[in-house]
Parts: sequence; C-alpha cells; structure tokens
Amino acid sequence: MACIERSSPALKQILLRLYSAEKPLEIDHHLCEFGSVQYHIQSQASNPLVAYLSISTPSLCHGVLQNEISSYTIEMVKRLCPEVVEIVKPAREGYQLTLRLNLNQIPPGKDYVKVIGDISTVQSVILSSQLKEILWNVNSDVTMQGMFKPIKLVYHPREPFFIIMQPQRIIAVFPIRFKEKSDVIIATTFFQELVDVGSSDKWAKAPPCTWSAIPPPELRGETLEDLSTNGGFVTFDISSRHIEDKRLDKTVWNLLNFNAYVRYHVKSTKGYIQRRMRKRLKNLVQVLHHTNSEENEQTKQHQVGYPYTKKHVRSSKYNILKQRCGNLGRKIKMHFRLRIHGFGRFRQRWLRFPKFSSKGYTKLE
Repeated sequence: MACIERSSPALKQILLRLYSAEKPLEIDHHLCEFGSVQYHIQSQASNPLVAYLSISTPSLCHGVLQNEISSYTIEMVKRLCPEVVEIVKPAREGYQLTLRLNLNQIPPGKDYVKVIGDISTVQSVILSSQLKEILWNVNSDVTMQGMFKPIKLVYHPREPFFIIMQPQRIIAVFPIRFKEKSDVIIATTFFQELVDVGSSDKWAKAPPCTWSAIPPPELRGETLEDLSTNGGFVTFDISSRHIEDKRLDKTVWNLLNFNAYVRYHVKSTKGYIQRRMRKRLKNLVQVLHHTNSEENEQTKQHQVGYPYTKKHVRSSKYNILKQRCGNLGRKIKMHFRLRIHGFGRFRQRWLRFPKFSSKGYTKLE
C-alpha cells in the first residue's frame, strides 16, 4: 500500500540528523509511535561514529508467539544492513532489541538516505516476521491443537483482527469500528465496491473478499467486546499461493495495514467531499454578488440619467391602483333600495291618504 510507510518517519529524521551533523551530537531521545512502539536512540559526543537504537514492541499474538524476539526475526533484522547493524546482547533493560549502528559504514552520497530508511523499518520487520511465522503453518502437515480456532492479532489495541487457519487456506477477518456515523457510511460503500471489484475477472487472482454486517461463523464463541462493531466484518480468503515466495511479504504487509488503509480512504473521501462543497458554495456566492452588482448598476443609471423616472413610476403606479380599486368597488357595490313588483299598484289602490283643505276647518262639537 503506497499510503502506508514501512519506515518510521520520526526515527528516520533523527538518524539523518545524527549522520549529517557537522559537529558531534550527544543524543538521548525516547520515541512512542502507533501500536505502542517505543524507541530509544542514544549517541555520545565522544564517539560520534556509533549510535545505539533500542526498540520495544508488543507481541502481535499473545499466547502463540513468545514476547521475546524469535531467531527468525533476529535474522531478518540482520539482513537490513549487515555492515551497519549489529545486535547487542543482552538488550537494554525494558526493551526487546538493541542495535549498534556503525555510522562510519554508511556509504556517502545519496545512498545514505536509503540505508537509514531501511534501518528505520526495523519495527515493521519485527511485526511482519511474527505474522509470517503464523502464515507458514498453512502448508504444515502436522495437526496443531486448536488449528481451526481463531487467532486474535493485535497490531493496535483498538483494532484487532483474526486469523483462522484451515487446511490449504487462511481466513482473515477484520472487525471495523468508527466513532462517527458519516465514517460508517463511507466505509460501508467502500466495502461494497471492494467486494464487487474483487469478484470481477480482472482481479480473479486476488484473495476473495466479503463483507457482512454480522459476525461470520468462524468467529462463533469469541467475546462480545471483539464482535461489537458498527462497520461490519471484512473477510479475506487467503489460499496457499498467496503466501508463496515474494507474495508472502506483500500479503503480510497488506493484512497488517488494512485497518489503516480503510481509515486513510475514509479520511481522504471526507476531505474530497468538503473541498467540493466549499468550491460549490464559493461559486454560488460569486453568482449572487454578480447579480447584486448588476442590479445596483441599473438602479444608479436610472437615478443619474432620468431624475424624474422614479416620481413618474410612483404616480403611474398610484393611478393604476386607484383605477383597479374603482372598478372593483363598482362591481361589488350594494344597492340598498329594494324594488318589489306590484307594490306601486298596491300603494295607489289601498294606501291613499285623505286630502285636507288648507283654507279652513270645521270645528267639531
């Protein structure tokens, strides 16, 4: 995986500084890195050509491999740079391995960067060696006790994964956990695409991959704490041909860093989405500013070129509104004088009042 470096960036920086220093440096430095790894770098100004590097890393599998570094792992460490690296026995107290670095044996020029980079990969060499010793048992004809029982491997305390050894194949199961719901959605989509791509003819030689929201049957009997996830379970079916010759180192490194690769993908996807949202928002704001500026320019042109336009517009609007209100009033006007047919004839016939003469009157006795 190109995004995961085998060498320790902090350790590499300190060793480069120590090697390229113009004056002798006296260093007594402690480092702590991912996976509870601890380094101790020590160099004295009286002997600047020699440095001591001590490393302590937790065992990848408790109960299967001993906490002490195996002979195979020691041989793999010696192969890093045989002329530069020497193993000191016994190791420094509190550490599993102590290396003596002969800085004067590092070739000058551009090659020294590569040599120091190889020395900085000592922790990945130790972990890879431990996992290789487990995977080699897939071709063993000797029946081991609990062969089909899942082996819990802990590269990071919060990110364990399981290896189930079966005849002629190995099953690797990764429980996926996230703190945020958005990360779960992105990771679930990624797993579904990974399964679809892995089942295609183009990647037929790759280990088959499956994803499930529930634990696979191979993890039956494990603790509830290990099976409590929100991102599901990713399973790889590794056959014997995937751990032969040069493929073994690549398979081991991919298994150790699968969790880190998933988190890297989720983080990159979230960053891409946020960049697109900011770019989209910026474009919308520019469009709004452009529209407002055009309206302001048109308003200024009307006010400067036509001083009476505003007043004329107001008066015309008032006249139109008044006319419409008048038409509406005439339509809904109510006539309070009621007309009853035949009431005039009835009044002439029955409602006649006597006429009195205004010239005189007769006194009633």
